[in-house]
Amino acid sequence: MLDALPEIGDVREADGGESAVRQLGETAFDAVFLDISMPGLDGMAVARVVGRLSTPPAIVFVTASEQHAVDAFGIGAIDYLLKPVRPERLAEAVSRAAAPRRPGAAAPRPSQVDELAVVQVENGRHTAFVHRDDIQYVEAHGDYVRLHTGEGSHLIRMPLSYLEEVWAPAGFVRAHRGYLVAIGWVRDLWVSSSAGLLARTPAGDVPVSRRHARALKERLLAAVRDEEST
Repeated sequence: MLDALPEIGDVREADGGESAVRQLGETAFDAVFLDISMPGLDGMAVARVVGRLSTPPAIVFVTASEQHAVDAFGIGAIDYLLKPVRPERLAEAVSRAAAPRRPGAAAPRPSQVDELAVVQVENGRHTAFVHRDDIQYVEAHGDYVRLHTGEGSHLIRMPLSYLEEVWAPAGFVRAHRGYLVAIGWVRDLWVSSSAGLLARTPAGDVPVSRRHARALKERLLAAVRDEEST
């Protein structure tokens, strides 16, 4: 699949973690595509070695598991592809890997990479593109999450903990064990006799647990103060 992309030059393979590290030490690469589970050193260990190189290549994880996504971005990966890999997602990852190497472009720090600003939702032959700014709250459904917007909802396979991590800078906070809410969409908090404390958004009410109530209220107050000061 990489060979088929016009912007790709030489592609080399390694049969395990030690082989990958050896090749990376001998030759300068623009990007490395790593699985998590590999013989010997696993993908996370190889990525940590890559990060210590004087000119490290871009890291893209290609794996069947979502559980390491937060750790992967934490060590500087620019993308995380789930198997089976779709050609359009691979092309997007290659574009990200190439971006810092384009003439005149500065390499972005991992913290500057805006993860999932637009979410791609596959539904049969239909593909929807949901902007994060339109998402008012997120609801966990087992291995999936449901993204609630003013126009409806979208179900995608992704852990809630991962979205909590990568969307925190965009104002999403945990309101309940199974819910994230976008601070900017919360209109008020109210107490229901049957459901307890709820955060009201145009897309619906979000339950707020006692564990997360204080932090949510503090974030809402901070948001109001920020608005008043601007």
